[in-house]
Amino acid sequence: MLRLTRLPAPILLALCALLMLPASAQDSARTNADASTTARSWVELHGHRYTIEIAQTEAQRARGLMFRTSMQRDHGMLFIHSVEVPLAYWMKNTQIALDIFYFDRERRMVSVSRRTPPCDRGDACPPYYSEGPAQYVLELNAGAADRLHVKRGDRLIFGPRIPLNPPPATP
Repeated sequence: MLRLTRLPAPILLALCALLMLPASAQDSARTNADASTTARSWVELHGHRYTIEIAQTEAQRARGLMFRTSMQRDHGMLFIHSVEVPLAYWMKNTQIALDIFYFDRERRMVSVSRRTPPCDRGDACPPYYSEGPAQYVLELNAGAADRLHVKRGDRLIFGPRIPLNPPPATP
């Protein structure tokens, strides 16, 4: 049998505050992570400007556009890597078809995976490889590459708030 005793109000308030602290810290961290994931700027490709979300941490890149059911035609996501290396992206838990553009450190297009289909097979989703070393990846709605008539070597122009020299990778 549980015996309840009456505690003075100041002690009760202090205990409640202590119990709430971890939840508040988690909520704050979650809010900050969401805010940095949704930091917005723009990029321009072939004279067309796209409002983009910037994914530059490992967690932001891992989440990407997962679980989105739609994206406005003039929006996308820019993934920033700290080094230029051959990259592979997949469509795990992605619910919309995308064009995946790979760009080198000079922001010249290396390759594009056109009309990449959604995938709900979890870890069995296939990878889509860049055709050379890349540092930036731009995901736009499927069909953008065809509409823009992009080709290898096309330059991606960055708007404000996009780091030109990304921070080094963390272990």
